[in-house]
Formats: sequence, C-alpha cells, structure tokens
Amino acid sequence: MSCVFCEIVAGDAPAIRVYEDDAHLAFLDIRPMVRGHTLVIPKAHSVDMTDTPAQTLAGMMAIGQRVALAARASGLHADGSNLVINDGKAAFQTVFHIHLHVAPRRRGDKLSFAKGVLLRRDPDRERHGRLLREAIEGL
Repeated sequence: MSCVFCEIVAGDAPAIRVYEDDAHLAFLDIRPMVRGHTLVIPKAHSVDMTDTPAQTLAGMMAIGQRVALAARASGLHADGSNLVINDGKAAFQTVFHIHLHVAPRRRGDKLSFAKGVLLRRDPDRERHGRLLREAIEGL
C-alpha cells in the first residue's frame, strides 16, 4: 500500500518543508485549518500510537514545540497553538502514517476543535481509573 507521507519523505511527492532532521520531517498541511498548519512526522513509517516508539513520539512533540514557538516569533503572529495527534480511524485519523498537527492560533480566530462537544460526566470514574492503572501496569 502506498503512503503519501513516505512519498514526501522520499522526495517523490511535493511538500513545503519547514524542518527536517535525520529522524523527522515537518511540512505544511495541504488542507490547512489555519495559516502555518504544520504536520510533524517520523521518517520511518509507523501507523499510529500502537506501533510508534515512545522516543519517536517525544521527538515529534519536541519538534512540534519548535514549530509552535516559531509561529509565535514569525510573521504568523500566533498567540498559541494546538498540538494534536488523531490516533486511529475512530479519532479521525485519515492518513495512516502517524503525524502531529501543529495549528498556530491567534486570539479571536474562528477555529474550534471542540465545537459541538458536550460536557459529559463519568458516573464510574473510579472504575475507569482502575482499568487504566491496571492496563498501564501491564504494558
């Protein structure tokens, strides 16, 4: 199966690159939500959080931080950023090569990641906390 992000890494597909090192690449999203919307990917293909090493994720986040800081210091005049990984189809992942979205934000912009989301109460928080603790211990 073909992966567009692997094609970008290989130089076989176009992208506006904003950062690159031996293990990662950051480039502008072709369908930006806001000006400067950047994707940070590992050069080595992995699909989602289930097969991506923690060190790779940490590197992606460090680069995401640099991109977010650059968006504040640049002519984009960002006041903040959203850093988001959509992990799996249920979380709206559409390209199955893990990637971090860095969306520079400005006060008063109209983008809303949580628009329409209802505040929910979890009546069984203790049990859900226990389930997560037990699963974490087993990893």
